[in-house]
Amino acid sequence: MSDPRSYPDRPFLAVSAAIFRDGKVLIVQRARSPGRGIYTLPGGGVELGETLEQAAVREVLEETGLTIAPVALAGHRDVVIRDPGGRVARHFVVICFAARWVAGEPAPNDELSEARWRDPAEIAGLKTTEGLAEIVAAAVNLLASHS
Repeated sequence: MSDPRSYPDRPFLAVSAAIFRDGKVLIVQRARSPGRGIYTLPGGGVELGETLEQAAVREVLEETGLTIAPVALAGHRDVVIRDPGGRVARHFVVICFAARWVAGEPAPNDELSEARWRDPAEIAGLKTTEGLAEIVAAAVNLLASHS
């Protein structure tokens, strides 16, 4: 069965969450292609009938085992990956939330080779998805204003 997200005829909607616990943000490293080895925020696709917030809570729980409380939207990212011929191989619109940790401990799994709480300043030294540092900085500001 082919992946409908490969060479799509439309963009796919996804969510992610900048989850904070004791001043640190959860950063994960993808274990599978196309983002294998890249550091990012946990998240995934929005399912039919879900709100963005419901999708963020579900995806984070499925991917990391964490229960979170989304607080506010921290931004969005357009992820367009082209093949060597210039065709769109993947296209996602990712809505990013600022969130607080509620319960659970992250652990590597078949989707994630690493899941660690990091100081936001550490992000600069990692190979990340585009705009990750900006989303995390926006989330820090949002959470400070919602305390």
